[in-house]
Amino acid sequence: MRARAAAAGGVEAVVAVDIGGTKTAAAVVDRAGGILSAVSAPTRGAGGPDAIIATALDAAAQAVSGADAAARADGPALLIRAAGIGTAGVVDVAAGAIVSSTDTLSRWAGTPVRALFAAGLRERLRLDVPVHVQNDVDAHAVGELRFGAARGARSALLVAVGTGIGASVIVDGHVLRGAHHVAGEIAHMPTPGAEHLRCPCGRMGHLEAIGSGVGMLRHHLSLGGDPAVADGRALAALAASGDAIAARAVRDCAQAIGRGIAGVMTVLDPERVVITGSVAQAGPLWWEALVTSLREQVIDALQETPVVHGELGGDAPLRGAAASAWEQTEEKK
Repeated sequence: MRARAAAAGGVEAVVAVDIGGTKTAAAVVDRAGGILSAVSAPTRGAGGPDAIIATALDAAAQAVSGADAAARADGPALLIRAAGIGTAGVVDVAAGAIVSSTDTLSRWAGTPVRALFAAGLRERLRLDVPVHVQNDVDAHAVGELRFGAARGARSALLVAVGTGIGASVIVDGHVLRGAHHVAGEIAHMPTPGAEHLRCPCGRMGHLEAIGSGVGMLRHHLSLGGDPAVADGRALAALAASGDAIAARAVRDCAQAIGRGIAGVMTVLDPERVVITGSVAQAGPLWWEALVTSLREQVIDALQETPVVHGELGGDAPLRGAAASAWEQTEEKK
């Protein structure tokens, strides 16, 4: 393999990894944010830290191999300068370690991700490069900030609605981490209308308990909905077909998220709100209920704040993790 960490005269790139609850993706990304090669695989979250890191390293090795082959065809060597990781869980960025995590990734809390991944890169790819680790939604926000829907904004709130709910706060062009590494965790805001549902954190009535894809299904069941509905996409389709219970479930969940975002907007006054994730693709019923609820709650001064869809989809956390790795590399020069 011709990937090298320090030689000159080739294609400079970084390795980016997105470790999610169900899927791990890896890519090789150039300085302009272009993805040169990408692969994905099931996360193997039940296997614990060893399996999760091994999956990430396997994906990274495949991505580097693909990018190296492309570079070889064009002539110049592939020069890997750094690695960036976005991962589920609360992350101590300075330590490169997981502070806390849900059971989706078994025994993930306390894992020294940076140290383990860096050691794996040295052993498997002979790459001795800096590794930057952050929360996956923060990486997603950096991607949208640098290349997508938040481009040009000095402050932004990004909300990702999928199996769970995540959010990231951008202030003066940088991610706000917080004193305990949990800035932006709106998933655990107490939320009216969710009192009958248990959040993955174990408490009752949080936003994620009703607003996430899983929460929407559980709320649908609590309303007497069809238990055969297997996922959020099927529920959205049922609602669009005219099923009254499904439509109510979709609206209730979207409205809860709208109210939650309105509260955060009132505290932060962001220049832009970006909403992304699989549930954000549920269709006009969900989107219109969310935006209407949000506009009903925010004060007049915030009524014109743009609320927009994310632009980059699944590429956002990879491109954001890469951008953060590039920035770290430049700061150390």
